[in-house]
Amino acid sequence: MEEALLSTMKKGISLSLSYPQSLTDSATKFLLQPLFLKGLSGSLHLFLFFPLILIWLSKKLTRSHSNGETPKLKRYSSSFKLTWVFSLGLSFFYLAVCLFNYFYWYRSGWSELMTVTFIELMVRSFTWLALSVYLKNNFSNSSILLRVWLGFYVLISFYSIYADFVVQKSLTIQYFITDIVSAISGLVLCFLSFWWKNQNDENSIEEPLLNGTKSKEEEEEVIQIISPLLNANLLSVLTFSWVGSLIAVGNKKPLDLEDVPQLTTTDSVKGAFPTFKTRLESVSNSGNGMITTIMLIKALVSSISWEIILTAFLATVYTLSSYVGPYLIDSLVQYLNGRRLFKNEGYVLLSAFVIAKIIECLSQRHWFFRLQQAGIRARSVLIAKIYQKGLTLSCQSKQGHTSGEIINFMSVDAERVGNFVWYMHDPWLVVLQVSLALGILYKNLGLASVAALVATIFVMLANVPLGKLEERYQDRLMKAKDKRMKSTSEILRNMRILKLQGWEMKFLSKVKELRAEESGWLRWFLYTHAVVSFLFWGAPTFVSVVTFAACMVMGIPLESGKILSALATFRILQEPIYNLPDTISMIIQTKVSLDRVAAFLRLDDLQSDVITKIPRGSSEVVIEAVNANFSWDGSSSTSSPTLKDLNFSISRGMRVAVCGTVGSGKSSLLSCVLGEMRKISGSVSLSGTKAYVAQSPWIQSGKIEENILFGNAMNREWYDRVLDSCSLKKDMEILAFGDQTVIGERGINLSGGQKQRIQIARALYQNADIYLFDDPFSAVDAHTGSHLFKECILGMLGSKTVIYVTHQVEFLPAADLILVMKDGRITQAGKYVDILKPGTDFMELVGAHEEAMLALDSMGSGSNIVEESSSSSSKNIEKKEEEGQNGKTEDSSGQRQIVQDEEREKGKVGFSVYWKYITTAYGGILVPFILLAQIMFQTLQIGSNYWMAWATPVSEDVAPPVDGSRLILVYVVLAFGSSFCVLFRSMFLATAAFKTATIMFNKMHYSIFRAPMSFFDSTPSGRILNRASTDQSAVDLNIQYQVGAFAFSIVQLLGIIGVMSQVSWQVFILFIPGIGTCIWLQQYYIPSARELARLAGVAKAPVIQLFAETISGSTTIRSFDQETRFQEMSMELIDGSSRPKFYTAAAMEWLCFRLDMVSSLLFAFSLVFLMVIPEGTISPSVAGLAVTYGLNLNMLQAWVIWNLCSMENQIISVERILQYTTIPSEPPLVIEESKPNQQWPSEGEVEIRDLQVRYAPHMPFVLRGLTCVFYGGKRTGIVGRTGSGKSTLIQTLFRIVDPTGGKITIDGVDICSIGLHDLRLRLSIIPQEPTMFEGTVRSNLDPLEEYSDEQIWEALDKCQLGDEVRKKDKKLDSTVSENGENWSMGQRQLVCLGRVLLKKSKVLVLDEATASVDTATDNLIQKTLKEHFSDCTVLTIAHRITSVLDSDMVLVLDHGMIEEYESPTKLLENKLSSFARLVAEYSLRSNATAGSEDLTTSSII
Repeated sequence: MEEALLSTMKKGISLSLSYPQSLTDSATKFLLQPLFLKGLSGSLHLFLFFPLILIWLSKKLTRSHSNGETPKLKRYSSSFKLTWVFSLGLSFFYLAVCLFNYFYWYRSGWSELMTVTFIELMVRSFTWLALSVYLKNNFSNSSILLRVWLGFYVLISFYSIYADFVVQKSLTIQYFITDIVSAISGLVLCFLSFWWKNQNDENSIEEPLLNGTKSKEEEEEVIQIISPLLNANLLSVLTFSWVGSLIAVGNKKPLDLEDVPQLTTTDSVKGAFPTFKTRLESVSNSGNGMITTIMLIKALVSSISWEIILTAFLATVYTLSSYVGPYLIDSLVQYLNGRRLFKNEGYVLLSAFVIAKIIECLSQRHWFFRLQQAGIRARSVLIAKIYQKGLTLSCQSKQGHTSGEIINFMSVDAERVGNFVWYMHDPWLVVLQVSLALGILYKNLGLASVAALVATIFVMLANVPLGKLEERYQDRLMKAKDKRMKSTSEILRNMRILKLQGWEMKFLSKVKELRAEESGWLRWFLYTHAVVSFLFWGAPTFVSVVTFAACMVMGIPLESGKILSALATFRILQEPIYNLPDTISMIIQTKVSLDRVAAFLRLDDLQSDVITKIPRGSSEVVIEAVNANFSWDGSSSTSSPTLKDLNFSISRGMRVAVCGTVGSGKSSLLSCVLGEMRKISGSVSLSGTKAYVAQSPWIQSGKIEENILFGNAMNREWYDRVLDSCSLKKDMEILAFGDQTVIGERGINLSGGQKQRIQIARALYQNADIYLFDDPFSAVDAHTGSHLFKECILGMLGSKTVIYVTHQVEFLPAADLILVMKDGRITQAGKYVDILKPGTDFMELVGAHEEAMLALDSMGSGSNIVEESSSSSSKNIEKKEEEGQNGKTEDSSGQRQIVQDEEREKGKVGFSVYWKYITTAYGGILVPFILLAQIMFQTLQIGSNYWMAWATPVSEDVAPPVDGSRLILVYVVLAFGSSFCVLFRSMFLATAAFKTATIMFNKMHYSIFRAPMSFFDSTPSGRILNRASTDQSAVDLNIQYQVGAFAFSIVQLLGIIGVMSQVSWQVFILFIPGIGTCIWLQQYYIPSARELARLAGVAKAPVIQLFAETISGSTTIRSFDQETRFQEMSMELIDGSSRPKFYTAAAMEWLCFRLDMVSSLLFAFSLVFLMVIPEGTISPSVAGLAVTYGLNLNMLQAWVIWNLCSMENQIISVERILQYTTIPSEPPLVIEESKPNQQWPSEGEVEIRDLQVRYAPHMPFVLRGLTCVFYGGKRTGIVGRTGSGKSTLIQTLFRIVDPTGGKITIDGVDICSIGLHDLRLRLSIIPQEPTMFEGTVRSNLDPLEEYSDEQIWEALDKCQLGDEVRKKDKKLDSTVSENGENWSMGQRQLVCLGRVLLKKSKVLVLDEATASVDTATDNLIQKTLKEHFSDCTVLTIAHRITSVLDSDMVLVLDHGMIEEYESPTKLLENKLSSFARLVAEYSLRSNATAGSEDLTTSSII
């Protein structure tokens, strides 16, 4: 057996050494001696090595003295790459043989031939390494010399083979293998070097001719960059080399999204979603049409079925190969103890261990990668389905699920389903692993394995109550998170009104209350997880104690080999048992998420049969309603219809006006035509395409041009005509980037009028058949409104069918049909003159308008003003516009878009991020205790295993060192001591994690709520929500375990190295280059991984942003039939967020595969060393213990690096949150030393001195040197054309924007010298866009809870809403849905009026406060304001001139400067004044409705 083999080998070596003595007389025979051949080969390699070093040094010196020019990158052919790979491979091969010989000859002594051979192999290794470096850098074109050298190398290799086989027949096998490999590789390299040379020559001829053009080969390389996996060969796929090019790019520069290759068709959501959708529809149609959780699971499984089958196979292979080691450990211990069962047993054991380890590594890497690939695909198709559902949700369903909740479906639930694939095979794998473990235990311990089975089942059954507990906490945690995100989303949308009212801190406390509820469940969840960790780290210990105790009871002898095999088995079994609670928890969490998503997908869609589509052009009637009843409520049985008994017919080309009081059902009428309401009975038919302009403007984030084109191709002539008709040409000239200006979220960098005109332009550009306008003229001034009506309604749409809702009576006569609405019914229908009868609802509306117009007549305005002012108005307007343009030109230098790409850190995550994270909780005092607990755990674990290995005999014929009871007692104490260390560690970790998450949440949210409005204007809410949702979840639940796992894995790795080094210090030496290689690989990989993780975070926000915009604008999207385009847009963004995730997974496996190979090599050399050392040198038990730990070496070494990389990726969430804790804040809310007295302001006098305002240093001035006084107790009207600076003046008054120059004082107090809350809480405003929050009527009127119910009712009565609220069942506690969508726009503005009536401030600002109400309601509001704010300073911005005619003073603004400031009477006396012209324009279109029964379109204009 082995001794005979070693004896034969020694004889062979001695025989070979005898040749020099017997052949010294023959020169021919001397040339065949091994000693001569090795010396010749070494000399040849040195002959190449030194020139390569000299060339390298000279090139380095030349480059260092150059002018900093970067050498041009050269394209490498495939033959060159293969040459380089072969060179590097030969270097490693010779190094491996060298080390193998070192260990093999360790106990045999060193002869002269052995020494020369060892030195020659080292020289070979270094020479081929130098050659690979030379080739990689391609320093020179010395290919001829290289070919000559390779020729000599091949000759010497074949000469050595001849000597080996013909003369030196008794040499050992390693000589033969080395020479054969050398000869074959030499031939291959010769062939490749010639091919590489020729190809380079061809390239050198072609490149100057191409000069800037792409060759065919370069185009193919571009395709390869797009989809490297598609073009990868088998070896590249197996080793993950296909992702190496991306890692190489990331190692040279920070990766950007365009550097990341595209996904393959199967992984792209565009390729995977149709399969998923088809499958889901088929399974849901086979049932009752309702999507259940099971149906959703079936559809998801069908979309990743191949990956499920493949990963199941790989998981099985991995499991089987991982149990080979524990199965063979007893045989290894017995072999080391001297037992030989058959010849070459040592080599067989060595081969079995190494091959099993390589198979284990390969199968695990591809198993993990395929799992992540499947998870990314499942997540993508689920998000796509959720988005698709969001496009079709009915209004009733949307009221039940806000955008914040739906964002959670996408960012949390879909993410969790994607992560579940990691766990999907665990349930059946546990059964397989336990079965294999029991088989090994039965082989070694006999019937004691039954005790192990019972203990294992007991441990698994303990999961049932723990699983239910975790399910409960998880469910509650998610519900609490939903509520918080829902509230946060609404607050971010309405942050401007909160800051104007001084309510932001109150709403911050509301978010904190919701977080406190969430934190309660988070605390329970974390501590439950800590207990679970304790129980299941102790589970293997419990199983092993029970098993060994059963052996003692049954009298089964415990031998060290069997003990070590059992311990190795328990160690592998520990993973499924330990992961079982996580698996159960993940199953529960995923089920909760799938239930939530399925419930969302079951929500009611819009009825498909609401509108009967008639073929285009088949009838002259384009819209017809017959006995139609519609409702917003989902259940017709409990509520009356919103629209009742609709009967109307609209022919092609008709203009139809819809009017009525606030809440009469005007907007609902348009909604029913669009199919947005639920039909109860009757029918509505429609023929042709449609376009819709909403009352509240919906603008997408993006360029103005993109908003107008809205997915259509550019037709420049038509586009310019649309801009002219919508008065947008001048706006484009004023804006620094014209129509390429990027619009902020919800159009924050546009005025209300600009947003409305862009909306109209979008509709006009569609060139539809039917146009629906929902009061679009209320947001623009009189001049612009007249222009829009003339150019759009009567001009471009003169031949189209138009339905327009309006409160402006002056636009009614032009209609072919007027529908008068009241209480959801059409009370009158006909032409203007026909329905203008005394006592009718229409007469009441017209009468209110005529009453308002009397104010104009009483002030002396009339046709004479029109006549005298019209001739000069156009010239003056042109002059002002030119001035504005000149001003714009001066200020526009150095400007940039208001919305910038999301900021992301680049390069290495700074140590400060880690330091801030670990020291946030209690100053980091718990960190040393956590580490100490882990070190104690590892020490006790190793101690318990070492005790069992030492205290049990190697075989039956050896007496045990200690008796059985002491053996078990000491083991129990050590093992359970280690388990309690885990308990302390887990508890400390949970405590620190909870405190850290709480502190970070509070800091981030305080910083966000205290940020200036400019931050919200330039930051899409999706970015903020992404941090508040995804990143905060990572801090809550993931990062602490990732940071802990890295620290714990380091401790475990050091423990294993320590145990293995106990065998011999030579093993420890091997770890130095091994760990060095691993660290180099990690450093090479981490720059790419870090940037990919950051890109994944950044790329996720646009998906959320688009979804939030889609939900709010779904009516507009559907009205333009743009659902398909938006679905495609979402898919592109989903793929954009999936790409970094996919390549992060691939890059991770690229790294882990190489780490596994290095670890397997170290393990193999350790085994070789154990095989060749003389018997008795070390204890077989200790050697077996080292192998037991060595079996986990590759896994643990990879785990350390994997944890390091994952920690770097996860810590980016902390980095992103920390970014938002340092947002520059607004000025202080309260300044104690300059706090105004309680009576301030007592007079309300507002003085403005040389006021200059711009929104940012890079933007132009909006207000340019305003100086005026708004007198206390007086009413001042502020008028001007769209974009003149009216709203900016008001924002400056409230210090939403601080003055760039000049100042504002109120009653002598500089508003910039006091706190923001002291200012804003003393002022009142009714904003341009009326805002209501989800909650109740009471909470909307009195969010600070300062007033009694009686005061609230009084305010409601004053603002004409008392009766409306009394009709509702819950009165003041009546529900208000998100954004107040169950209230009309006019009603929302009346609620805003109610707020100021409650507040009773001395200074009141009305910013287009009555734009969305009819004239009658406007008159009532004005009377209410006069009555209750008679002694207050009232500043009124209005496009409806009648709202400012009774003001004491009128301020006319133009391009940010005061054009006029005087009483309206005096301004009207000057027929050429700007105010007179504005009044004339309003009067011009309004007077056309009075005193004429024969009204024509021309008379209106």
